[in-house]
Amino acid sequence: MPQFQTPLCQHLGIAHPIFGFSHEPDVVVAIAQAGGFPVLGLARDAPQDIPAIVRDVQQRLAGLPYGIDLMLPAHVPSHADPQSLQAALPPAHVAFVAGLRQRFAIQPPRQPSFFTAHARSEALFQAQIDAVLNSQACAVATAIGLRAELIAEAKRRGKLTFSLIGSVRHARKALDMGVDVLVAQGYDAGGHTGTVGTMSLLPQIVEVAQNTPVLAAGGIATGAQVLGSICSGAQGAWLGTLWMAAQENHTPAALLDRLIASSSEDTVISRAHSGKPCRVLRSEWIDAWNEADAPAPLGMPHQQALTGDVFASIHEHNHAGLIYEAAGQSVFGIKARTTVAAQMEMLVAEMHQAWGRVSGFVQ
Repeated sequence: MPQFQTPLCQHLGIAHPIFGFSHEPDVVVAIAQAGGFPVLGLARDAPQDIPAIVRDVQQRLAGLPYGIDLMLPAHVPSHADPQSLQAALPPAHVAFVAGLRQRFAIQPPRQPSFFTAHARSEALFQAQIDAVLNSQACAVATAIGLRAELIAEAKRRGKLTFSLIGSVRHARKALDMGVDVLVAQGYDAGGHTGTVGTMSLLPQIVEVAQNTPVLAAGGIATGAQVLGSICSGAQGAWLGTLWMAAQENHTPAALLDRLIASSSEDTVISRAHSGKPCRVLRSEWIDAWNEADAPAPLGMPHQQALTGDVFASIHEHNHAGLIYEAAGQSVFGIKARTTVAAQMEMLVAEMHQAWGRVSGFVQ
């Protein structure tokens, strides 16, 4: 069967124009082994843990290419820790969350996690950046934040640079900084996202990018959508939500059941998770922040200091009603527990089926 190869695929040496984002190393390895380009999200990992995580992934990849993604928002403290942030939280917010803990019988987490042990700050970001730059990853991607120094240093070290952008304004800024690949992430995407849908955003970014490669991201769950993105000028598609159905993701049972049962309408934009607009799977916890007596969520990183232990707890205790995760409108593509290899095989087959349909219309 012939392969769909774009110039970016050829440059990276990958078989398929499928770029997969995941926080889970097992998913990253499986995507690479199936012919895609994996991007390991490390925004939720402590800087001191990153070298060991990356060494393990790299050893298992045995030379296959991969990238690393960091989240680097502006307007965070220069230094911060959970305790100092918690001491400064507004009493009304503390009381509201305490009420929710009692109402939902939320137990404290038993194990420490990034969300309970760390606070987003410039010092944390710089330590994460240093760890990533010192890795052997061939690419570095950034979300929520463009850092000229990081882009320049990554390029100096021979790493390809990716930037997730949600508007033409962001695209122009990234191009001015010399970013190698633009990821046009639409409103449909899971996680922190903008206000323009993928189908509307992509052609605008392709036009602005000119000769710079563009990937499409947001709401993509099928091979037909991957091919459609390429037909719209992209050199591939960036997928994230879909991999949560893979056994390699080790998704908590309650969350996987919710994902399987959900449609695109079951994802919502909320600031309750991080303090910034973030598309997540709807849950009782997220809904509680929309009630009449709920205060407005705090900004980043204070919202995480307020609720990080709750997020950790509901995952640790597999709380069916409360559990949620960043998830895009592509959740419609999650039908059952599967594997990354099966997902990649299906995506590629769907690309060929879509090509066959389109070719049949040409006269």
